[in-house]
Amino acid sequence: MDLRSQEWFGRTGKDGFIYRAWMKNQGLPHHLFEKKPVIGICNTWSELTPCNAHFRDLAEAVKRGVWEAGGFPLEFPVMSLGECQIKPTAMLFRNLASMDVEESIRGNSIDGVILMCGCDKTTPSLMMGACSVNIPTLVVSGGPMLAGRFQGRKIGTSDLWRFAEDFKTGKMSQAEFVAAEACMARSIGHCAPMGTASTMAAMVESLGLALPDNATIPAADSRRKVLAHMAGIRAVELVRENVRPSDILTRQAFENAIMVNAALGGSTNFIIHLMAIAGRIGVELSLDDFDRLSAKIPLLANVQPSGEHFVEDLFYAGGLPAVIRELKDFLHNDAMTINGRPIGDNCVEAQCFDRNVIATVEEPFKPESGIAVLRGNLCKNGAVLKPSAATPELMKHTGRAVVFENIDDYKARIDDPELDVDPSCVLVLKNVGPKGYPGMPEVGNMQLPAKVLAQGVHDMVRISDGRMSGTGYGTVVLHVSPESAIGGNLALVQNGDMITLDVEQRLLHLHVSDEELAQRLVKWQLPELGYDRGYVNMFIRHVTQAHEGADFDFLRGASGPVVKRDSH
Repeated sequence: MDLRSQEWFGRTGKDGFIYRAWMKNQGLPHHLFEKKPVIGICNTWSELTPCNAHFRDLAEAVKRGVWEAGGFPLEFPVMSLGECQIKPTAMLFRNLASMDVEESIRGNSIDGVILMCGCDKTTPSLMMGACSVNIPTLVVSGGPMLAGRFQGRKIGTSDLWRFAEDFKTGKMSQAEFVAAEACMARSIGHCAPMGTASTMAAMVESLGLALPDNATIPAADSRRKVLAHMAGIRAVELVRENVRPSDILTRQAFENAIMVNAALGGSTNFIIHLMAIAGRIGVELSLDDFDRLSAKIPLLANVQPSGEHFVEDLFYAGGLPAVIRELKDFLHNDAMTINGRPIGDNCVEAQCFDRNVIATVEEPFKPESGIAVLRGNLCKNGAVLKPSAATPELMKHTGRAVVFENIDDYKARIDDPELDVDPSCVLVLKNVGPKGYPGMPEVGNMQLPAKVLAQGVHDMVRISDGRMSGTGYGTVVLHVSPESAIGGNLALVQNGDMITLDVEQRLLHLHVSDEELAQRLVKWQLPELGYDRGYVNMFIRHVTQAHEGADFDFLRGASGPVVKRDSH
């Protein structure tokens, strides 16, 4: 077994002295540096990332497993992205965090790595960075929080959007709003519904890069620590077996992840992150793959925001292995996973204990699931919609456009009593794409105008080049590409234009002639984004479009584990 860490610790003379001596100030005995697999614990713990604030404790469970297996655990921090804290949007910094992870892994004396992920962007950023280096890797997610309790019922993050509507229309007082805050996030962990965080945890399990049950064990459950302990053991074994992400993350693994996401009603953010990961590991994916593979999978998980229960309930009902077993006739069951067994074998003994939470393929919770990829003159490179979270009556709809030029315009006018809008209209939000915001924020599920909410209406067709929170819902068209900030046709939509959405036909059409659009484009001006220095300037210059994963153009492909120069 050739250990990468021995390039540091196995040297003689001055170089070996330098690498070992300063490490020994932590009280580490010399024998640890003698051919023991070094397992890096890449930790996104931060008090500014509440979803990950329990990771210090969880990392200790990982270390116990590493020690037990004869490894040498070394924990290190990387940039952490708190979805509800960091401004202007966590997505702006996903690629930066991935670069931090990539360089931290490659530049240090690590033979294998355990990625500790929780909040939305921490999972894809760590995965992207680790895939670029491609040393033995395993993911440990932080787990969902327990469902909240408010006024006698369970609540979760998806209820925020309902509370916001009720507060806006006077059905909920400020005091009740504050009380709900304390009730919703009542334990450690990430969001309780099948939002982006749990979608990402399910993604890594269905890809095969995490142990079974990683996706659904609640953060507060002691079994989460047991899983972390077992992950520590397995990480040492992966180094000894020289199993790398490229051995696990095959085309078949990515197809499995897409189909499992469909059955779960996972977040639309799944597309952008999986595309970026595929680009790093060298697997070709397109938007059409998501549409094709999702189309045949019904919704099996009755979990918010597409259903009524929470990820905690999904675990009690059998967890992700039970869902995967229901999909056995669709999946690549021989795709290998990180525990050395095919994904089909991992789930052969899984059981469902509650059919109200996990349905069967023959009698699904909803026939529509997954991701619908739309095409048309309004989105030449595609747009996406989540059918399981949409209103059936709006899945085929033609309406008059009510246009907001940017997020500030939207906020200033959405509740204006003079706004010319009715429930049949189509809300259009421009300049919230990867370059336009910049960072592509989760503002796509725009709150409806107050005058429409007052009529008892709770959904309208909404279109933008931005994203939607994984906990959001509604008939919302997202990720329009090319985005408006680079002159995509979305930039040319005017108030009063008619737009047709036809999900069955996968169509998003602007009823304006090509000639008229060409004339509008001549008059269109590139927006002034106002960032002339630093990381954000680099982001704008190098970020790819949504249908390409919104990664940096210079980060596609692998960098490998070799350090080019050695200063010692």
